Amino acid sequence: MEFTFLGTSAGTPTKSRNVTGLALSHGGPKHWYLIDCGEGTQHQLLRTHHSVMQLQAIFITHIHGDHTFGLPGLLTSASMLGRTAPLYLVAPSPVKTFVEAAIGNSDSSLSFELRFVDSEAEGFHWEDDAFSVSTVPLSHRVSCRAFVFTERNLERQLLQDRLDADGIEAGPAWGRLQQGHDVVLQDGRLARCDDYTRIARKPRKVIVAGDNDQPDLLLGASTDAQVVIHEATYTQEVSDRVGPWPQHSSAAQVARFAEAAGVPNLVLTHFSSRYQLNPDAYPHIGEIESEARSIYRGNLYLARDFASYDLGRDGFLRPGAE
Repeated sequence: MEFTFLGTSAGTPTKSRNVTGLALSHGGPKHWYLIDCGEGTQHQLLRTHHSVMQLQAIFITHIHGDHTFGLPGLLTSASMLGRTAPLYLVAPSPVKTFVEAAIGNSDSSLSFELRFVDSEAEGFHWEDDAFSVSTVPLSHRVSCRAFVFTERNLERQLLQDRLDADGIEAGPAWGRLQQGHDVVLQDGRLARCDDYTRIARKPRKVIVAGDNDQPDLLLGASTDAQVVIHEATYTQEVSDRVGPWPQHSSAAQVARFAEAAGVPNLVLTHFSSRYQLNPDAYPHIGEIESEARSIYRGNLYLARDFASYDLGRDGFLRPGAE
């Protein structure tokens, strides 16, 4: 499972950071998902191995422009490139209104079906072969959600001793069982996959949060989560100076939550444009990292544009190839 950050800036882009966008892939780059789509996201994608032709679904945390303004351009570009496969857009209902207005008022059209799913509907649940997705309401100036991605269809291990004991010889039946199917054998017996295979590990679970000034809202959902990706717009000192109106989290807030929840891997993103990469500049992005590391003892990363991370089957997050 791989994450590639397409934008890590809050509100406005900088020379080194675009606004929010995240590519999540499972099973290779030809099966991937986009979480949020700030302005310029399609340009960022051109520098990655992800193609809009293989995009499975787009998830939008909330309506704010730094998370949505790239949608009309990305969708119409996919159409001009010849996409015909349906595409899911999982988002709050104002996003549907925005996209339809932008496309309808720009003499544009789509060559594929855009299947809108209301992420704020009661009892929301979405799934495909790779993931089961649920949401957690967050605290922001507009309605906002975190998306919880839980892996589905885990690989199975054959119980060869049991197969041998029951006289089921190696062959196509073994392959079907390992793929999760029950099999009718040549002698008429029904071999159930649950009797002859086992799943040896827990599903990977990842939380991608939108803007949120109360990280503790994710405490319940964080049980068994291997990764939480959360905004850390400010250090606490800057957050106190700015005041509560923006409704963003400080690095200290997120670190305290992650430490209390026992989250093993934490990735911070959505940094205020005031934070610089130049080590001689003030304020420097390292201040956010230092604040978080003073509280959180797990595996911590500060996201950068085009940085990739691999979540292994062991539940450990590692930097990937860029």
